[in-house]
Amino acid sequence: MLDSDIAELYGVSVKRLNEQVKRNPKRFPPDFMFQLSINENKRLISIRSQIATLKRGQHRKYLSYVFTEHGVTMLASVLNSEKAVEISVYVVRAFIKLREMLATHKNLIKEFEKIKRVQKTHGQHIINILNVISQLLNPPVPEPPKEPLGFRERK
Repeated sequence: MLDSDIAELYGVSVKRLNEQVKRNPKRFPPDFMFQLSINENKRLISIRSQIATLKRGQHRKYLSYVFTEHGVTMLASVLNSEKAVEISVYVVRAFIKLREMLATHKNLIKEFEKIKRVQKTHGQHIINILNVISQLLNPPVPEPPKEPLGFRERK
């Protein structure tokens, strides 16, 4: 996401957002954010100027920053606007919920594996059911359809 879009989302100015990034450089490694090149920035400005005309004083003096999802999350922790604090709390709660879901998923898989190991005492039908459930928990990624080779008649 662009710094200007994140600033709007968190209810702060772009200047304030970029100040916090510069004050906390250890929190923003290269895989969390990067700065656009001059050519990329010019291209971005030309695209945006086609969408809407900027008002006086809204032209940028500096190259835009772009943030990955990790950078956006980190920004929520360094900015002190009401919206940024709200989003930061939301992100923490989402990670806690995700961890709970993964723990439940792992426990379920462990139980299936235990049952599979003692297959001599269970019928083959139960083993087949467990295999189907395992496949549902880890579905294969479908291959994209391939174009047929050869001559095709136009319709």
